[in-house]
Amino acid sequence: MASASPAHITARACWTVAPGRAEIREETLPPLADGEVRVRTLHTGVSRGTEGLVFRGEVPASEAQRMRAPFQVGDFPGPVKYGYVNVGVVEAGPADLLGRAVFCLYPHQTVFQVQAHAVVPLPDGVPPARAVLAANLETAINALWDASPRLGDRITVVGGGTLGLLVAWLAARLPGCEVQVVDTESGRADVARALGAGFALPGDARAEADLVVHTSGQGAGLATALRLAAFEATVLELSWYGSRSISVPLGEAFHSQRLTLKSSQVGQVATAQRGRWSHRRRVELALSLLTDPVLDRLITHSAPFHELPTVLERLSTGAADTLCHRIDHPI
Repeated sequence: MASASPAHITARACWTVAPGRAEIREETLPPLADGEVRVRTLHTGVSRGTEGLVFRGEVPASEAQRMRAPFQVGDFPGPVKYGYVNVGVVEAGPADLLGRAVFCLYPHQTVFQVQAHAVVPLPDGVPPARAVLAANLETAINALWDASPRLGDRITVVGGGTLGLLVAWLAARLPGCEVQVVDTESGRADVARALGAGFALPGDARAEADLVVHTSGQGAGLATALRLAAFEATVLELSWYGSRSISVPLGEAFHSQRLTLKSSQVGQVATAQRGRWSHRRRVELALSLLTDPVLDRLITHSAPFHELPTVLERLSTGAADTLCHRIDHPI
């Protein structure tokens, strides 16, 4: 039985109204329909790479449909309500979900309504504030499925942002693997080591990696990834550049080393798993892995909901000191 609820609820949501400009708008939710839940948001997370592209208006027209978020409203370049990292508490809906903390691929909005099957309850031991890492961790899981690392591999992750560090954390748990994070910011060394990986600046990085995962979002990072790859190694590209063009150094030793440059994207479950794994099963796996308190090291900044337009503007300029930026919603 669903709980009783008022006929109408007012919510506030963040919209990118034009490239480089966001604002908070109010909207009225309709009465809760059968099979729906109403969720009061506790935290949202800013997906810095993709949301930065959306905020700057850099989603190519050719990818506008494929890059739509599950509950996006509006179209690129704007006005558009975008985002997919939302953690909240069910305050109305089916009795078995009432009061449960849940994750949903919903934009930045203070309260929202979706079909009950669209929310995933948080496992015991996963605090809501940490669950904002779920989407990035799901991407990291998919990346390693695509990369197929082997026991004992030397694995290099170029790019020490949230996604790269989560890839490194997962890879470091594989028996015998030696994992090194490569980044231009030396301040990332401590968190990389806390996650079980080594660290190096690009000029000091270990060569001859069996697998290189690139997450920096910069052409120079991709060049570094290709340089560090061993004979017949795979370089897995996780960065998405939107409408930007980058230079890829496919001369030099690329052919003689017989390198494989492979893309990975979270919108589809990795090929090897697709016959058995649904998107929901994958996000449930990601949430189940978030019980480790060391992952709190990745949440370096937080801000109240009303400051989100300013946060998006700051992150879009490439603020180097930020890993995961959590947005805390009013209760």
